[in-house]
Amino acid sequence: MSHVALGESLILGIESSCDETAAAVVRNGRDVLSDVVSTQHELHERYKGVVPEIASRAHVERILPVIREALDRASITLPALSAVAVGHRPGLIGSLLVGTSAAKALAWSAGKPFIAVDHVVAHLFAGLLEREPCAFPALGLVVSGGHTSLFLVRDPLHLELLGRTIDDAIGEAYDKAATMLGLGYPGGPLVDALAQRGNDRFVDFPTAWLGRDAEGERRLDVSFSGLKTALLYAVRGVPERKPKGTPRGEPPRYARSAADLSETERADLAASFQRAAVHGVLRVVERALDRVPVRTLLVGGGASANSRLRTELSALATARSLDLRLPAMNWCLDNAAMIAGYAHHRLCGGQIDSLDVCPQPLSVLASTAAR
Repeated sequence: MSHVALGESLILGIESSCDETAAAVVRNGRDVLSDVVSTQHELHERYKGVVPEIASRAHVERILPVIREALDRASITLPALSAVAVGHRPGLIGSLLVGTSAAKALAWSAGKPFIAVDHVVAHLFAGLLEREPCAFPALGLVVSGGHTSLFLVRDPLHLELLGRTIDDAIGEAYDKAATMLGLGYPGGPLVDALAQRGNDRFVDFPTAWLGRDAEGERRLDVSFSGLKTALLYAVRGVPERKPKGTPRGEPPRYARSAADLSETERADLAASFQRAAVHGVLRVVERALDRVPVRTLLVGGGASANSRLRTELSALATARSLDLRLPAMNWCLDNAAMIAGYAHHRLCGGQIDSLDVCPQPLSVLASTAAR
């Protein structure tokens, strides 16, 4: 097995893929000299989700102050940098444009290499920040609001997609569950906190069975739409049959709402939902580990902060003698330290980008080079 080869670098990372405006300075791919994040939760809370236009306008206002603060905290000036990196995909295109434009301008003005980083891949390497190198190949799991994906990470520059969600990402499912239960936004931490007070066997929610692939192996994909629907029916009941002649688009009518639940019932449903969601993820991780000989498990993304997921992954790693790399809580959510950290590996591999690289709303992952 190979290990990460750390050279010398000092990289400014910028992140603006969704509703976090972030900048960080990282040395040698793991030493975080500064990490500044400006959240927008207060702007989007009333909408129970991120509004793209509001997010991009907030990035415009915050991007330069955040970058200045990151450089100041690290006691670094632009000429001292080895490169400027930015998360250029995936994400909200208006938000990505702000961060990408700022990174290109800084790189050009300082005469520094420009490195474009895939946000999903960067999440996998957040668990290597402030830690010793790990062995490769590794199994990589990204669990976030927009992605639930499983990778074979042959080395930092070569990833193979093994499985993904076929519908909702786990973080998106948590946000929808929070709405159904009458909680606030963002939903993941609220459902997690409520679940810890509930009975996780109150309802035996389903986890999707997705059959086998062309080779007859059990698929490594996941699905959360059925779980989401099961929770909806548990909260509100099965929707009433629409009378004949009901106009198309008329919303379904339910017998009850979240307001009719007791606090105990609400906690029990949250706990039951969380048990099923985490089980769905752990099941495909175990299947992958049965097929792929690895000693390292890399995990990243906002949902990696979930208490039950962290506990069960830790137990799995112990049982299988795996080196589990969970990110520190402050690096689970979108941040620029992971962007700068992963950019180090691209820089050491001679992978720098031209200034005509464009932001992209989707992640493009291949088995050769994932950027």
